[in-house]
Amino acid sequence: MKQLVMGIVGSLVATSALAADLASKPYVKAPALVDQVWSWTGFYAGLNAGYSWGRAETTVAPIALPFPATQFGAFGQNIDGWVAGGQLGYNWQVDPKWVLGLEGDIQAMGERSSRTVTTTSARYGSNIVGIPGGADFNSIATLTANLSYDLQWFATFRGRVGVLSDPQTLWYATGGLAVGEFKYSSATALGIQVFGPGLGGTTPLGGFNFPIGAGASSTDTRVGWTVGAGVERKFTRNWSAKLEYLYMDFGSKTYFVGTANQADVSFHDHVLRAGFNYAFTPTPVVARY
Repeated sequence: MKQLVMGIVGSLVATSALAADLASKPYVKAPALVDQVWSWTGFYAGLNAGYSWGRAETTVAPIALPFPATQFGAFGQNIDGWVAGGQLGYNWQVDPKWVLGLEGDIQAMGERSSRTVTTTSARYGSNIVGIPGGADFNSIATLTANLSYDLQWFATFRGRVGVLSDPQTLWYATGGLAVGEFKYSSATALGIQVFGPGLGGTTPLGGFNFPIGAGASSTDTRVGWTVGAGVERKFTRNWSAKLEYLYMDFGSKTYFVGTANQADVSFHDHVLRAGFNYAFTPTPVVARY
């Protein structure tokens, strides 16, 4: 019996020693897990297209004439057309909800309009060539201005402040500097129609037209400001789509000073556009242990 007990004890000791001699498995650190949070931080670029509609408020200066022509009043002219261009920017996602950014864009435009404005005087006593003061004839003086407006391109440089309604959807406000190339053209003419006989005659006896403001055109770069808002949604870590509205105000400018075409023209514009962006550096959030 004693020999049996001693044999069992020896067997247990040998097994323990063998287990101690076995090499333990090396410890391998688990790989970091990528948290599927949508990051907005980084550079991006994209393209856009849409529609713009603006308004030019025009005040033509009074024209000194030897005829009692009725002067032009102030008027507004609608200007609209397509818009297309590209944008480049950078976003900072400052916390899980808020995103700050800077963006610049440049746009080609098809926004243009033209208008003819006319005024007609009351009948006045005149001589045979329409000069006021006579009693043998009467005349009507007509002023006509042919005007055109064209916003050829614009660019903006803006800040953006946005809030995330969910990790993929950014609602933002934007504002900053607007620069645009605006073309304005004008040509003004005077027409005289003579009637007779006498002050009450209604038989046309002749007339003439002549330009008093030879056609003039001016293209200049105007600087203003812009504000707007938009929404942008990520579909992948790199690609997003956006819808944006901008209001732009380019102030007022006086054209063709000292001529019969002299006018003050102020201009503001609305832009609605859709586009897409590609993010160059989408930054995944890495879990740390």
